[in-house]
Amino acid sequence: MADLESVKKLRNTTGAGFKDCNSALKEASGNLEKAIEILRIKGVSKASKKMSREANEGLVYICGNDKKTSIIEINCETDFVAKNDDFLNFTKEIGEINNSVSSDLDKLNNSKMINGSTVSQNLIDLIAKIGEKITIGRSKTFDNSNSKIFTYNHSIIKDNLSKLGVVVSLEFDKSSKEIEQFGKQISMHVAASNPMVIDEKDIQDDIIEKEKKIIQEELKNLGKTQEIAEKISLGKINKFKEDNSLLTQDWVMDPKLKVKDILNKIDSKSLKIKDFVRIKIGE
Repeated sequence: MADLESVKKLRNTTGAGFKDCNSALKEASGNLEKAIEILRIKGVSKASKKMSREANEGLVYICGNDKKTSIIEINCETDFVAKNDDFLNFTKEIGEINNSVSSDLDKLNNSKMINGSTVSQNLIDLIAKIGEKITIGRSKTFDNSNSKIFTYNHSIIKDNLSKLGVVVSLEFDKSSKEIEQFGKQISMHVAASNPMVIDEKDIQDDIIEKEKKIIQEELKNLGKTQEIAEKISLGKINKFKEDNSLLTQDWVMDPKLKVKDILNKIDSKSLKIKDFVRIKIGE
């Protein structure tokens, strides 16, 4: 058996189990640095096996400054791990780096973290330590020039770490209490209503065609004639566009009004929803 103090030190450094540390130290003839390297190599192997599993849990992190704001999703397999301090700290640090590289995944993976290792290497090490599949998911960076960013976190775990994050970019000439309130409310609206796009003209043609096929198949199964089916289909497609476009959605604060009605009521002709993103873990 390897020296107990060396095993303890190796465990504290790598987070690996007692048997793995003991075995690595024996293989490395007591050399701690070499033992760490051996565990990393073994960790890569273990991580590779875990990457075939599903990772539907995790956290969303929003961060930024006056110049830009970013949102990123880091996935894991269980909610238990999503609340683990190592995972929380990893997600926060990754989020800050992601903002600095403007959501460029290649740059992110090759960026150095505080410990001097790259993001990709730290990811492998964390998988080996925690024992679950961990992946870097969706991300987006907003340019804050000529716009103001509003954010919303739902099901917050800690700080800006949550299960659902929203970032909305508004463009306007002059701020007001009314616009500031709208910014906060539209972020909550996006979280609740999950729009695809800002305006219905922005919905991709392939999405519309897929929806049409589903509707036509449903109507066919109900025995509707071609003429009636076409009329019903047209109405359903228009409703689909309306429900999935931010401007034509029912306003969550007052469902009698549409989002575009609220925009028109605000005393600012320059106010415009420039962009938004909504990331929910598991979707």
